Amino acid sequence: MKRTTLYATLSLTLAAGAWLGMPRTAEACGGTFCDAGPVPMPVDQSGENILFVMRPGEVEVHIQIQYEGDAERFGWVIPVQSLPEVSVGSDPLFRNLLDGSVPMYGFTTQRDDCRAPGEFDNAGEGQTSGGGWGDDGDGDPGQGPPDILLQETVGAFDIVVLDGQSVEQVVTWLEENDYQTDPAAEPILQEYLDEGHLFAAVRLTGGADTDEIHPIVLKFQSDEPCVPLRLTAIAATEDMDVRTFFLGDSRVVPMSYKHVLVNPLKIDWINRASNYKEVITMAVDADQANGRAFVTEYAGPSGVVSEAGVHSPSWQPAAFVGIEPTQVVDLLTQQGLYICDFDWGNGCGGLHPLVQPILDEFLPLPAGLTRDEFYGDLEQHADLIDLERWDAQGFADALAQRIVEPGQNAVELLRRNPYLTRMYTTISPHEMTEDPMFHANADLPEVENLRNATQRILCDGASVWTLPDGREVFVPAGEPWPEFEGEMPWEAEVQETPAAGAPMMLVDNNELIDQQLAAWNAQHGWDGSSDGGGSGGIDDASGGGCACTVESPAQGAWWALAFTLGFGLWARRRPLPRA
Repeated sequence: MKRTTLYATLSLTLAAGAWLGMPRTAEACGGTFCDAGPVPMPVDQSGENILFVMRPGEVEVHIQIQYEGDAERFGWVIPVQSLPEVSVGSDPLFRNLLDGSVPMYGFTTQRDDCRAPGEFDNAGEGQTSGGGWGDDGDGDPGQGPPDILLQETVGAFDIVVLDGQSVEQVVTWLEENDYQTDPAAEPILQEYLDEGHLFAAVRLTGGADTDEIHPIVLKFQSDEPCVPLRLTAIAATEDMDVRTFFLGDSRVVPMSYKHVLVNPLKIDWINRASNYKEVITMAVDADQANGRAFVTEYAGPSGVVSEAGVHSPSWQPAAFVGIEPTQVVDLLTQQGLYICDFDWGNGCGGLHPLVQPILDEFLPLPAGLTRDEFYGDLEQHADLIDLERWDAQGFADALAQRIVEPGQNAVELLRRNPYLTRMYTTISPHEMTEDPMFHANADLPEVENLRNATQRILCDGASVWTLPDGREVFVPAGEPWPEFEGEMPWEAEVQETPAAGAPMMLVDNNELIDQQLAAWNAQHGWDGSSDGGGSGGIDDASGGGCACTVESPAQGAWWALAFTLGFGLWARRRPLPRA
């Protein structure tokens, strides 16, 4: 038989649409986002990824924001359970998390030997054809200004942590500091105040541009991580994407939300899961899941996350102290942080997403020149360098604080935490009545992110697909993947996942799925002559999935991959002769 292995991975959009607050045990959390401006307006925020690092009594939260819009309109309010320790996070860490754990649907193609007796050629059984991967006073309580518990600059952000006695205090402070709020959010803000939350107000420092936005890290005293969604309901889109990552010693599962295993027959294997989001959406909206459930996309060793580009010993900020500005690009190139690649037509750019923004801050591009012209030959344009903006010590400090130290910390996190869990769901505003919380369960098995089926092409052109769980699906020649309309459910199982032991089954559709599959195959004349059947949805048997593509950079395209991640935040913001 000929065999062809084919995978496609598509980097799904994350839509956290929410911010991180760390709860006390059995408490909820939440968040909001707002910007400054004369009238309320949607914020064009292209994404957010959330990573939790779990330790006894403490949760460390890494939040990656991707925002498009005016820098002066960028503002962010995060409800927090207690006074956080705030630091700069690593963009390359998130890039590698997405790359390393992305679910991949693929298949190996086998062709039946349909030659007449005595006929020989080079396309015999066992040969392989093609293949590849795709994939935040004085007087009567609540009347004065809120207490300011923390005020500091972290990387490109100014951060203020507020302790308010009332919604009026918090809203007044935000408005007086050019944050604009939505009256519809006030009852939800009151819920967070009643639960004892503080509020961290975050905005870009004066003069900083949006390309300087970087992840932030918050450390809280807490027992369970939580993704706040309640405030997001104000302006969230339907079926908004939410993705979370967890680093620790074992697998993490939902505590306050249900856990779903999707029906693998609903995945379009022929087109490598191009309908993935629809499958997840329908599965988590099913009976007993009720729109508040997660699917596990990967659970296993954190070694799938590469350290490449996260940190390098060659990155030495101190080397920039005292140097002439004309030497900066050469030294950055020597340290592997910058490149001017004219041979491949890529020009000049940073090998870390924050290098160019730091250059723009301390060594800005003169008017009338292109980036390639200026940074490609600083010596030639020495007389155009803005010496008032150049600060060697400031440049070195920015490299250390925004690139080197976050990279070192990220590598240490990956090495200290052997297990990674990645979960995904879609959720609509009317379902955002409860914040999802999570806990570890060391008794549950790993979930692979590689899902490989086998397509057996029969002599009449029809095919039989054997899925990772052993089920066989007959597909007539020239037809797409079956839709299995009618009684075929989207979800294989709906579970409650405790902190220890096996999941508690709320819905088990595996028998119904097998019955419907048998009826489909019999209807089309496939007698299942090879062993088939099976049970178990995509997750603990073969993992969750993703209908997306993560492509490697083209040769010469040395800059980091950009991930477009959408979410709704609110603002003012796919024969043998048969018998």
